[in-house]
Amino acid sequence: MSYKSISEYGVIGDMHSAALVGSDGSIDWLCFPRFDSPSVFAAILDDEKGGRFRINPVGDYRCDQSYLPHSNILVTTFETASGVATITDFMPIGENVTQCAHELVRVVRCLQGRIEFQVLYEPRLAYGAGPTEMSVTDHLALARRGKDCLSLTCDVPLGAQDNAAGARFHLGANEWTAFVLQWQNDSLPAIRDYDIYGELGKTQAFWRFIAQDWRYLGRWEEMVRRSMLALHLLLYVPTGAVCAAVTTSLPERIGGSRNWDYRFCWLRDAAFTMDIFNRLGHTAYTQPFLQWLGGLCLTENDDIHALYGIGRETDSHTMNESILDHLGGYKGSRPVRVGNAAFHQPQLDIYGEVLLSFDSFHRAGGIITDTLWVLTEGLVEAAIRHWQEPDHGIWEVRAEPRHFTFSKLMCWVAVSRGLRLARALKKPVDYDRWRKARTLIKQDILEKGWDPQRGAFVQAYGAKNLDASVLFMPMVGFLSGEDARMAATIERIQQELTVNGFVFRYNPMETVDGLQEDEGTFTMCSLWLAGCLSACGRLEEAKTLFEKVIALRNRVGLYSEMIDPGTVEFLGNYPQAFTHIAIIHTARNLDRALNKVEAGRVVSR
Repeated sequence: MSYKSISEYGVIGDMHSAALVGSDGSIDWLCFPRFDSPSVFAAILDDEKGGRFRINPVGDYRCDQSYLPHSNILVTTFETASGVATITDFMPIGENVTQCAHELVRVVRCLQGRIEFQVLYEPRLAYGAGPTEMSVTDHLALARRGKDCLSLTCDVPLGAQDNAAGARFHLGANEWTAFVLQWQNDSLPAIRDYDIYGELGKTQAFWRFIAQDWRYLGRWEEMVRRSMLALHLLLYVPTGAVCAAVTTSLPERIGGSRNWDYRFCWLRDAAFTMDIFNRLGHTAYTQPFLQWLGGLCLTENDDIHALYGIGRETDSHTMNESILDHLGGYKGSRPVRVGNAAFHQPQLDIYGEVLLSFDSFHRAGGIITDTLWVLTEGLVEAAIRHWQEPDHGIWEVRAEPRHFTFSKLMCWVAVSRGLRLARALKKPVDYDRWRKARTLIKQDILEKGWDPQRGAFVQAYGAKNLDASVLFMPMVGFLSGEDARMAATIERIQQELTVNGFVFRYNPMETVDGLQEDEGTFTMCSLWLAGCLSACGRLEEAKTLFEKVIALRNRVGLYSEMIDPGTVEFLGNYPQAFTHIAIIHTARNLDRALNKVEAGRVVSR
């Protein structure tokens, strides 16, 4: 075997966990029972030791992948010299989405001709860090490590193969068979006792409901719908948390060490996700997160963190970062990390991002409860109290804290949105003090974040290097898109941080971030540039860039964190919440701007 491109994977999930399914029919990543649990298949991080669950035709074949319409149910199609077949992969979702059986179902069906298939069931529990014991009995294969158990049942006779299970079987036209994988159940019933198509129908009905429960009728409707469905794959519904991605340690540069664990809930990513849900009228899934956030931050007063465990874990032990030395990494990109040390970093921008989501929630008709208002007021006061302090910034640099321009900007946003909510809710706050703080922060950014020699807003006070995060200024109303300083900054970023139209976060060789190695272009930043161009009135340029970025999607419409600007190969963890958020946000804003232009256009007859 060899490593597939990251773009060769589709993703299925049940909003408790998720699996990466390759276009060759191999499940190369799955953690049970949660997104952040140890993996049971991790071939994507070590082709030899990680483990996989592969079903594919014997011999040569062509393959393709797609989702069933308006769903997260994945269909892999195989064409061989002797016929055509499909594998339909899904993780069942029941009536109560906060509970699930932690199952994965694979339905193999021959559509034409007759095809011989081969199966390799090779689980490696606990990241493959120790031996996984296998027992195989006819139609049942059990994998054990300590108290953990992963079971496979099917109606295909299985045989033991080098601490794995395998089989070969034939299917003729219109024949089908199924495989059911389940966590912590060593007494699975026979496959004939499963209502396979009943589970498939319920799961499909759920995803179709989600695909329709939002408001957007624009130029890129299908793109927005797929991104909405992708964001739902990142939800952990028992708590309302949002994972930044479902993977760990997929590299930002092949062979590099910028490999991080994204299976946690960053307040930044979650708040942006909730903001998008609010703007699309999809508020049912914002309430659990807001309730969690209210309780979480209130119990810790001002000491909030940038990220938390998806199950509301707030102890540092949950996020402690360690290295899995036994895994070789994706295409040799080491180290493989679990946990994330950014939990310990001060990141001041989170005040503004959380309050952006509160503001859009309120404008979408949501109720700012007393609990949420206490949190709102606390976040504003925290921003006023801390905005003059250095931090590690949105990019979580592993170096000394600095006065990042974006962090100051989002502190301004926190006060600005806090004021708007206070006025709307008629709250008795100290309006004069809040307004003075808002003015002071803005003056400080304009004075110290702007470098007249560079003719641009820079990454941090006193720095000379550029940073794409300052493109967010027009999007939050800090400056008009037509402001000369924004126009100059955009030009600089296009000249110095852009390759083939795609945007880097910053130049690592000019930034002390603790790593000093290259990375791919950051897809969200390319979309921010498109948004800025739109805000500046450069609509055709914005539309061209936006369509160039969305063309990067893989065959199932998903995006990773970064791309290699030369090869346009996916880099970084996948699928990436930030990217899909930016797809939706940019599509909405650009569509609205284009509609205004068209509405004012005189049509000659």
